Amino acid sequence: MKKLIFAAALTVCFGLSRVKAQNVNGVKLTDIHVDYIQIRAVKSFLTDKQWIALEYGQKVDDYSEMYIRDDNGKKIEFNSAIDAVNKMKAYGYELFSVYTEQIDQSSNKPVYVLKRK
Repeated sequence: MKKLIFAAALTVCFGLSRVKAQNVNGVKLTDIHVDYIQIRAVKSFLTDKQWIALEYGQKVDDYSEMYIRDDNGKKIEFNSAIDAVNKMKAYGYELFSVYTEQIDQSSNKPVYVLKRK
C-alpha cells in the first residue's frame, strides 16, 4: 500500500513539475513500451545546459531526433543524466546498467541502460 501511495505521489509531483508531455521524435514517453532504453547526457558546447538523448530502438536519421523534447519541439533541459534516470522512474523504468562509451583517446562518456519494472 505504501508503494502505491508513493508511486501515485511521485507521478503527481512529476506531472506538476513539467506541464508539457515529453516525447522523443514525436513519440510520447508514455507511449514507449519496450523492456530496455538507454540514455546519454549531451552537454551544450557553450553553456552548462544538458539534454538527454533517449534510445529505445527507434530508427533515426539524425542524432538530434533522440533528444527528449516538449510538445513544442523544444529540447528539455536536465540537471544531469541521473536527473533523467530519476524522472524515468515515473515511466516505469529503473537503472539496469551503466557502461562507458569512448569519445576519444582520453575521455569516456557514461551511457545508462534502464529496464522496465
